[in-house]
Amino acid sequence: MSTVFTKIINGEIPSYKIYEDELCCAFLDNNPETLGHTLVVPKVEVDKIYDLDDETYAHLFKIAKMLSKNMEEKLNARTLIKVIGVDVPHAHIHLVPYYGSFDEPSEEEKAKAREFENVQAILKI
Repeated sequence: MSTVFTKIINGEIPSYKIYEDELCCAFLDNNPETLGHTLVVPKVEVDKIYDLDDETYAHLFKIAKMLSKNMEEKLNARTLIKVIGVDVPHAHIHLVPYYGSFDEPSEEEKAKAREFENVQAILKI
């Protein structure tokens, strides 16, 4: 069964596409975190982004970079790039315009940062 993204790419479900080429498609998220939230999706239906072939993987991030710069210029907002990988079983990148500000970390956030050494020890290759 096709994913909702495949149905959007094939025109079976209406969407607001902002970019399309032979390998990928980008369209506005129908449940946006912020105005302009965009999804960059490969046309090949692969669940996990790291299972894409190298060419498609690199192309997806190239297009995400290009669209992020365009969004920043046109929306006057920094663009957050997120790969989540659990909401739809079809690889995709979220481009989320950020209209807020970056504040100094709280004491709680600083305390969490001290845990990084433990996590680093566990994950380091």
